[in-house]
Amino acid sequence: MNKTELVAAIAEKAGLTKVDAKKALDGALDAIKEALKKGDSVALIGFGTFAVAERKERFGVNPRDPKGPKVKIAAKKAAKFKAGAELKEL
Repeated sequence: MNKTELVAAIAEKAGLTKVDAKKALDGALDAIKEALKKGDSVALIGFGTFAVAERKERFGVNPRDPKGPKVKIAAKKAAKFKAGAELKEL
């Protein structure tokens, strides 16, 4: 399912127009992005939790040349999703 299909499904289930459903979806996604940008987590009970994870600095290898030199991969923050209990059951 892509974003257009998701907007159509939201519009149908919530009794909204597709324009209103798109605005609602965009607003929800923007709110989640802003919370993650601040370092907060977003918990949707029954669905799951979005959070920011810290990835440590590490070394990797170029798959085209596995015997070549190791490459340093910098530390970074990454968005992470953990499914809730009801979603896991599905």
